[in-house]
Amino acid sequence: MLLKTFGWSFAITVLGLALAGVLWGWQGLAIVGILSVLEISLSFDNAVINAGILRKMNAFWQKIFLTVGILVAVFGMRLVFPVVVVAITAKLGPIEAVSLAINDKARYQELVTSAHPAIAAFGGIFLLMIFLDFIFEERDYKWLSWIEKPMAKMGKLDMLSVMIALVVLLVTSMTVATAAAHGAGDKSATVLLAGVAGLLTYLVVGGISGYFEDKLEEEGEEEGDEPAAAPAKKGTGAAVGLAGKAAFFMFLYLEVIDASFSFDGVIGAFAITNDIFMMALGLGIGAMYIRSLTVFLVRKGTLDDYVYLEHGAHYAIGALAVILLLTIEYEIHEVITGLVGIVLIALSFGSSVARNRREGKSGESSGETTEVASGV
Repeated sequence: MLLKTFGWSFAITVLGLALAGVLWGWQGLAIVGILSVLEISLSFDNAVINAGILRKMNAFWQKIFLTVGILVAVFGMRLVFPVVVVAITAKLGPIEAVSLAINDKARYQELVTSAHPAIAAFGGIFLLMIFLDFIFEERDYKWLSWIEKPMAKMGKLDMLSVMIALVVLLVTSMTVATAAAHGAGDKSATVLLAGVAGLLTYLVVGGISGYFEDKLEEEGEEEGDEPAAAPAKKGTGAAVGLAGKAAFFMFLYLEVIDASFSFDGVIGAFAITNDIFMMALGLGIGAMYIRSLTVFLVRKGTLDDYVYLEHGAHYAIGALAVILLLTIEYEIHEVITGLVGIVLIALSFGSSVARNRREGKSGESSGETTEVASGV
């Protein structure tokens, strides 16, 4: 099963590294390898989040996620997106922007970097909304109960996550404006507009996919069937349910999440190289592994076996959102970003293993939906 799930990733890695060696020599091969590791380390929590959504979709849409989705992730976000950003910020035509990326790499890097405040505000607010909606929802299992219990009670207030996200955005834009008053360029309006765009994108795409998902569940209940979005049995490798419009909008939601996660990777990659083709190849190889890992988690039923993994991933998302917003004014190394996510997921995995051992010793079924309080 491991080879079946990761086979394409292994093949792309071999071909990609071989191509890098042929085109750019040993130095290029090393850079592409480093970029691949960077992408995997920064986006590991993305795989856990994606798996939680993908398991609700049927086998057809899982394949779409691995085919069309990977094209969007690799070519769209890692190659086309930076060029589009340059074209918009520098008011250039598409051909001029591509020419700039190939012939004047230093200027290209400068323009992409200058667009970072808008990119970080959009991605930061979008990811913050994912975290807030998770932490404010009542759940059967609680990892850090001392945080999650009061947050679930507060979550009964309508639109609380939206209000908090707007307050965070206002504080961020005001901080940028204060920095501008001390000599930095004023980017507060850009940050504010980009953050609002991120919030609206989350509300529209997430809201539409949630609407169709709820509608499918209601139709299934009316017909006396199992809810359409019920997860598959572990090990079957297929999810029951979401298809048609519901799956399409869920797919869009997945792609926006992936885009938000890729922002820091794309910007961080410029610390290693400003060659767009090296960047696309290296980050693309990493993105392939994240896709394969997502499917592996779904097919193995890992999120059902280790119930705190989703918690750890969402805390990592919250941390990444804060880091993205902080990077508008402060420089934070990508190693810190990657380590925060990996540590949180590792801790949540360890708590899940400890819980499973306790459940085994006490003779209780790990499948019961009882509240479990566990600290790290």
